[in-house]
Amino acid sequence: MLNDLSILMPIASVAALSFAAIKAKRVFAESEGTDDMVKIAAAIRRGANAYLRRQYASVGKFFLLVAAVFVVLYLMGFVNVYTPFALLLGGFLSGLSGFLGMRIATAANSRTANGARTSLPRALNVSFSAGSAIGFIVVGLSLAETSFWYFLMRYVVYAGAPAAEQATLVSTAMLNFVMGASLMALFARVGGGIFTKAADVGADLVGKVEAGIPEDDHRNPAVIADNVGDNVGDVAGMGADLYESYSAARISCMALGVTAGYGFAGMGLPMAICALGVLAAIVGSFFVKTTEGASQKSLLTSLRTGTYLASIIVVIGSYFLVNYALGPGHIGVFISVAAGLIAGNLIGYFTEYYTSATYKPTQKLAASSETGAATIIISGLSLGMLSTAVPVVIVCVAVILSFYLCGGAADYSQGLYGVAMSAVGMLSTLGITLATDAFGPICDNAGGIAEMTGLDESVRERTDALDSIGNTTAATGKGYAIGSAAITALCLVASFIDQIRVISPGYAFDLSVMNPTTLCGLFIGAMLPFIFSSMTMESVGKAAMSIVHEVRRQFREIPGIMEGTGEPDYEACVDLCTRSAIQEITAPSVLAIVVPIAVGILLGPSAVAGLLAGTTVTGFVLACMMSNAGGAWDNAKKYIESGELGGKGSENHKAAVVGDTVGDPFKDTSGPSINILMKLVSMVAIVFASVIIQFAILG
Repeated sequence: MLNDLSILMPIASVAALSFAAIKAKRVFAESEGTDDMVKIAAAIRRGANAYLRRQYASVGKFFLLVAAVFVVLYLMGFVNVYTPFALLLGGFLSGLSGFLGMRIATAANSRTANGARTSLPRALNVSFSAGSAIGFIVVGLSLAETSFWYFLMRYVVYAGAPAAEQATLVSTAMLNFVMGASLMALFARVGGGIFTKAADVGADLVGKVEAGIPEDDHRNPAVIADNVGDNVGDVAGMGADLYESYSAARISCMALGVTAGYGFAGMGLPMAICALGVLAAIVGSFFVKTTEGASQKSLLTSLRTGTYLASIIVVIGSYFLVNYALGPGHIGVFISVAAGLIAGNLIGYFTEYYTSATYKPTQKLAASSETGAATIIISGLSLGMLSTAVPVVIVCVAVILSFYLCGGAADYSQGLYGVAMSAVGMLSTLGITLATDAFGPICDNAGGIAEMTGLDESVRERTDALDSIGNTTAATGKGYAIGSAAITALCLVASFIDQIRVISPGYAFDLSVMNPTTLCGLFIGAMLPFIFSSMTMESVGKAAMSIVHEVRRQFREIPGIMEGTGEPDYEACVDLCTRSAIQEITAPSVLAIVVPIAVGILLGPSAVAGLLAGTTVTGFVLACMMSNAGGAWDNAKKYIESGELGGKGSENHKAAVVGDTVGDPFKDTSGPSINILMKLVSMVAIVFASVIIQFAILG
């Protein structure tokens, strides 16, 4: 056991959680600032806690229902006895990672603002320490869950199985253990996205456009809900989302390693790569620092230095791990890991190019506001569509390189293992990647607290500098997550096919597009991300309308709000967002579960394979388009607010705010949720493979 590379994974889990605890302690040691800052931070914390309590209570009931279904399936012989427990544990740990991340973020916002009263480096230290704690909690808990099930399956449950079958039994069982994390991620991402964007859109449309008051002005009744939304959507939702991505990539790779004939060595290698990534991310985090008065370019370079250094360490270390696990002559597997890392960084760079106000595409988008809101919306959609080309090409190159360099031409399963290793490589440095993403909403909240408590203008300038970089890193983080989701989803399609073949060795797949059932599955799968996005966008629209009406009512009925003598009812807006988000998350989640099962029962396994492929292809492109368009609209608005094209309050600014409100659900609700959809439908198909093959009417 000690010679098995898999032993590195629980060690890395302990290291990640310990590092997270150290960083969290560093954050809590800072002062929250003035009494007013403490009061505002407490209001945000109460709102975030209230939302998560209600969300988790609602989701918990749904999980118990699904677990009961799995108990019935176990009694019927379709799943093993551990599947219901794995569903609950995966959902619990995924939700826990989001909850702990939110607690740290809501503690860090006022402390970051207080740090900004002293200097920019101190504000960055506090916010990035909090981001690091959030990132390493996600990584540590994910590795802990995988370690638990792997060692239980290998050394307890299947310890007495024949050596030739043991690895297959372990990997097949573990494929069923990711659905809980996937389901929780979808609830957290969609619910948090609806909450945050409803509050953001409502606050902007009435506060900025109609009332003409600044962003984060304490007179806006939706301002606290907006700040709460940053935490439940961009921190708790993102944490649960990437927990699932990290787990799914690793476990699908482990299963394909067995299929490729590498046995437990093929399972241990992705675990070891993830463990190496933890060490690399810890080292990289120490290189994120800045100086007072640093430019946007300098701040971004600092964050990139940490991320790129972590990637370099993984590339170097993976060469030795591949040789140790698989032996000499597997250079293709090493190149696959490197290709995944390079692809992830390239997707991040080009996402930044299309969404950052530093570059021409977003500056050109901002200039289109000269002729009103309609033209900036048209230009933003055009930019988003154009931006999909580069990520698609990058992923295609990574997939082809990984497949053929790992011997895919001679052995299809070994080629797929190479593709899966590229996804593992891409996500291996998640600790620091998520840290650079999570610190953004913390700085956004810090800026809001600075505005609401009337701190010196220099404080807001420092928090705005960090927030602007946070917007860029958040956009690149979404591109990173979507790219890895596309490759992971491709691997999960292969895992579904393997699962069917294990269950029913005699089943003959017909994956030709001339097969009517496969073609119908492909069309249904291609449609699914659009229907899903429609449902989530509509949910944001409904929730935002309720906030708009509530903010207008308060401006109209509560005397003295605009003069600063009346107190807005912040809790009413928080409660409205909470109720709307909880009500609207069920339908999209049920859609992701029901469709693959229904298609499988009606049209058969070949149609399901087509459905999964169709969802992956259109989901990847649509997610990129929506995330990049939304990010560009947001930064175009901030570009104008910096003093360009008339600055705040100008007609250009009002048009840009409208564009930003359209982009908000694009980039923070529907777009990032699609990457979970791509993997969840595959996980559902894998878990219900026995049901599908048993009850298929056609195919």
